[in-house]
Order: sequence, then C-alpha cells, then structure tokens
Amino acid sequence: MNASDNARPAVVAWLGYGGLLPFVGTALLLWLAPGQHSRWLEMLLTYGAVILSFVGALHWGFAMVHPATVARPMNGMYAWSVMPSLLGWVALLVQPAAGATLLIAGFLVQYRQDLRLARVLALPAWYLPLRLQLTVVACLCLASVYVLGPGLPQGA
Repeated sequence: MNASDNARPAVVAWLGYGGLLPFVGTALLLWLAPGQHSRWLEMLLTYGAVILSFVGALHWGFAMVHPATVARPMNGMYAWSVMPSLLGWVALLVQPAAGATLLIAGFLVQYRQDLRLARVLALPAWYLPLRLQLTVVACLCLASVYVLGPGLPQGA
C-alpha cells in the first residue's frame, strides 16, 4: 500500500454515496407513498440484487489485475465473485421479506469476504471503510421491508 492509497478519490466518494440514493429513496417511498408499495419493494429489492452483483464482481477484477495475484491461483476469488449475483437472483424469486433477508445476508457475507481479501491483497486504505459504510446503509434500507412489506405486520 502506498501513500496515495490513503486518500479516497473524490469520484469514488461521489459514486459510492450516490449509489445509496436508490436504496434510501425507495426505502423512504415505502414509508411516504404506501399506495405504490409493491412497486417500491420491487425497485428496492431489484436494486439491491444489482448492487450485490456489482460488489461480488469486484473480487473478479481484483483476481485479474492485482499484482499480488500473479503468483497464486485465484480460483476461489473467481468462484466467489459470482456467488453474490446468484444470491441476488434468488432473492428476486422469493417473497419480499425472504428476498430482503437474502440480500442483507449477501451484503454482510460480501463485506466479510472483503475483510478476508484485505488480509491477502494490499487494498487502498479507503476501500474497507467505504465498503462498511455503504453496506450498513444498504442493509438498513433493505431491512425496511420487514417493517413495511406487504403481508408483514405493520410496525413490527
């Protein structure tokens, strides 16, 4: 890790935090516009599945280009990198509460994988703190399904 890795690029912050807007926006719409409840749920879960696929694919990218991976087999990283997209797909096929549970679990396991990756590869210093912040907000927004999902007790 070099000194330039300590400063998070501004574009990374803009894109990372900007990527939370669909999570926060649809979670708020669940509360504020209940007439379209099913639509907001579908949008929230679909976006969650897409983003879970994205963060999993980061491991494929690291396995391909990180200098520390040249001398070691990266089959495990390649295999892991597709698991979040498969989990996200399944999350879209089940009831909203079950789908939200799968997505939350997927984001948490993916963050754990990121921690494991950081023990093997030198990642930028800003990467894990940013991933943690984004993961927490995404999971909290997905958890709104438990409170506001159709067929779930209101206020539970």
